This record gives sequence, structure tokens and C-alpha cells, in this order.
Amino acid sequence: MTDRGDTGRTDGNAAVSAASIRAPFGNYSPAILVPSGARMLFCSGQLGVRADDTTPETVAAQAEVCFENIGALLAEAGMRFADIVRLAGFVTRREDMAAYMAVRDRYIATPQPASTLVIVSGFTRPEFLVEVEAVAAA
Repeated sequence: MTDRGDTGRTDGNAAVSAASIRAPFGNYSPAILVPSGARMLFCSGQLGVRADDTTPETVAAQAEVCFENIGALLAEAGMRFADIVRLAGFVTRREDMAAYMAVRDRYIATPQPASTLVIVSGFTRPEFLVEVEAVAAA
């Protein structure tokens, strides 16, 4: 079954699910179908570090930086958050999952992207608490 979301578009990215699988744990789609001929943007993992090389102390503030960076890359490509089809989030502590997800949920749009969240042992610098990768199609 495909779900076109509330965009009203029938030629854009579409959420895909199946009755035989468990419903998602959160605000994400089990899969996204990208139409033939779509332009693709693959964003490298964005860390919670600002352009001036400062890093906020909390995972929520770092996640905001990650998503703002992704937003800037999307804009440069003539895209928007609604064009994201896949997100991968990485946090260093299980207790930070909820804070990361709260920020993530403010940025995602319909159709909700396919998404993965992984707990990792760390990043290149100890102050980094979160990293986010994105793939967009338009």
C-alpha cells in the first residue's frame, strides 16, 4: 500500500507500508518510493557543530544545528525538508533518544521519511553527541 500523504501530489515521493509488518515505533515511514527521474541529494552526516566551530552542550541543541545544516544544504539544491526520503540519526547515549526525536519531529514533513536511529560509542571529538545523515529526492 502506498500513502501519498497530505501533499496531494501523485507524482512525488510516497510512503510505502505493508499490512504484514509492524507499524513504525515513531514518526517515520517503513519505506519511501521515489519516482523515476527524481533529482537526488545525499547529505553527509551533519554534526552539531556550527560554522564558527562552536558546539552546543546539549543533544537537543546539537540536533537543531544538524537539522539547520541539512536545511541549508537542501536550500542550496532547491529542495525542502518535505523532500527528505531517508534520515539516519546517531546519538551517543540511549537517554538522548527522546531529545533527538523531539527535534527531528519538528523538521520532518509528510510523507514522513524512512528513518533509522542508532546509538554509537562516540564521534571524532568527545563533545559531539549527535550526527544526522539525510537523503532527499525531488
